[in-house]
Amino acid sequence: MSASDHTILLENVTFTYPGTDIGVHDVSLGIRAGELLAVIGPSGCGKSTLLKIIAGFVQPSRGRVIIAGKDAAGIPPRERNIGIVFQSYSLFPHMTVLENVAYPLKLRGRPVAERRANALDILGRVGLKDHIDKLPAQLSGGQQQRVALARALVFDPQALLLDEPLSALDAALRVEMRDEIRRLQRAHHIATMHITHDQEEALSMADRVAVMRDGRLVQVDAPKALYAQPANRAVASFIGHANLWRGRVVDGTSVETPLGILKTAPHGFAAGEPIVVLVRPEKLAIGSAADGVNTLTGKVTRDRFLGSFRRFDFEVGGTKLLGETGNMAEIRSIHILPEAVQLLADHDGKRP
Repeated sequence: MSASDHTILLENVTFTYPGTDIGVHDVSLGIRAGELLAVIGPSGCGKSTLLKIIAGFVQPSRGRVIIAGKDAAGIPPRERNIGIVFQSYSLFPHMTVLENVAYPLKLRGRPVAERRANALDILGRVGLKDHIDKLPAQLSGGQQQRVALARALVFDPQALLLDEPLSALDAALRVEMRDEIRRLQRAHHIATMHITHDQEEALSMADRVAVMRDGRLVQVDAPKALYAQPANRAVASFIGHANLWRGRVVDGTSVETPLGILKTAPHGFAAGEPIVVLVRPEKLAIGSAADGVNTLTGKVTRDRFLGSFRRFDFEVGGTKLLGETGNMAEIRSIHILPEAVQLLADHDGKRP
C-alpha cells in the first residue's frame, strides 16, 4: 500500500494496553478518499482501539500511522484534522445545536461570521436548520446523531471516524440513519472508518469491510466478496448465518461431512485433507434434486415465518441444518447444489 493512495494508512501498527496482550497486533490497513471502511468483530477484538490509534488518543508501540501523506507520530488529536462521532454523541448539553456545531471552528480560531455561516450550511445538509436554537435534550436520538455528524464535518476534516454511532437508536431509525451517513460521506468524498458490532450495518454501508479477531485483521474485502468467499471458519461464522461442519476431502469433487458425502464444484484441496464445509442457509433448496445429487431427507424441527421468507431448522440423522427460503410449502427433503458447497481451509489462515 502506498501513502499517496490513502488518506489514512496504518503500517504494521501494534499497541497493547499496559500489563496485557490486549490491543492490536501488526495491523496494516489503508482507507482512500471517498471510501467507507467498516470494521467489525466480536467484543474485545481491537476495533475501537484501532480508531483511538488513528485519532491519536493512544500511541502505537510499533508501526506508523500516516494521515494525508504525513507521519502522525507526535501530532496531538486536535491537530490531526479528523472528525469523530462517538456512540454517546458527546454533545455539550448547555450549548444550542448551532453552538455545538460551530464549536470546532471556534477552537480553530475562525471568525464568528464564518463559524455561523459554515454551521448553518452543514445543519441545512442534515435537515436541522429549523432546530438551531434547541438544546440537545430537546432533540430526538436521531436528531442528536445528526448534530454530532454535522459537528464532525463542519471543519472540513481529512477523515471521519465513527465509533458505533447508531447503537443507541431503535431498529427503524438505525436503517434511516445509516443511509443518511452514507449520503453525507459520499457528498463530502471523505475517507471514513466506521466501527460497528452490527454486521448488517457494515455490509449495507461499506465499500470494504475489515474483520478483526484477537487484535488482528482476519480479512478485508468488499461486502459481497466477504460473504461469498470468507477466508476461514471464523469469518464465515461471524458474517451472516452459516452451516459449518468439519469434513475431509474425498476427491476433487466431493467431501465427507456429518451428512454423508456431498458433491462439490471442482476444488484444489488434496484428497484426505481436513476441511471446513460451508453452506449458506439460502443455498438449501426445497425438495429433491432432479438427479438426486446432495438430496437429504429429514424433518423440520423449527420453522419461523419472517414475512417474505422463512427460516427453518432441518434435522438429518442427528445433524441440524439452518435454511432460509421464500417457499412456504411443506418441507420433507432438501438438496444442495454442488457449487453451493464451499470448502475452507481448516485453520485461521488464508484460503488456498
